[in-house]
Amino acid sequence: MRLLIAEDEPDLAEALTVFFEKNQFSVDAVNDGISAYEYAVNAEYDAIILDIMMPKMNGIEVLQKIRAEGVRAPVMMLTAKSQKDDRIVGFDAGADDYLPKPFAPDELICRVRAMMRRGGEYKPTVLSYADLQLNCANGELRTNGRTVRLCGREFQVMELFMRDPQVVFSADRIMERVWGWDSDAEINVVWVHISNLRKKLKSIDSAVTVNAIRGLGYQLGAQQ
Repeated sequence: MRLLIAEDEPDLAEALTVFFEKNQFSVDAVNDGISAYEYAVNAEYDAIILDIMMPKMNGIEVLQKIRAEGVRAPVMMLTAKSQKDDRIVGFDAGADDYLPKPFAPDELICRVRAMMRRGGEYKPTVLSYADLQLNCANGELRTNGRTVRLCGREFQVMELFMRDPQVVFSADRIMERVWGWDSDAEINVVWVHISNLRKKLKSIDSAVTVNAIRGLGYQLGAQQ
């Protein structure tokens, strides 16, 4: 799952990034409203966290603009403002939830997950394909009683495949969804991670592998 965090306090933005990444999210973090707007309209996110008091463009303006552009990702407003009128303004602009500072990180992630469930189709914690299960809570792949742990980007790539096993994903699409559209990583990082996933699938004797579709990209497949 991919998350955009727009927070003008760099230390808080960094702390939230680390926290969500430890909980199996792929995170882009920005510190001003213009960057938040550009990221939100140029990439696909499963959820967005917006601070209201940001430089260059405040969170309400960002929210209004991205909704006008057709961005439908659920949005959490994260702000020091907690008065009723401020909350009403946020909800009227298209926010899905509102959490005033200070807050407990555990509550934030629970509310983000709940917001995502309300905002679209249910996204299960355990994904299944053929003989394989992926536990999104701890990053474990399981089949035939054997398990292997995926780390970081490996998990995020595998989750992308298992949420849409019939889809062929190009390397560029995987880069955009997992590393972010402004990442400095080279495209060969996708090939390395797919190679690592194939080895881990083989290590637990799964019938599932990641197939290369010539000229198109990659797709899950299973031996009969």
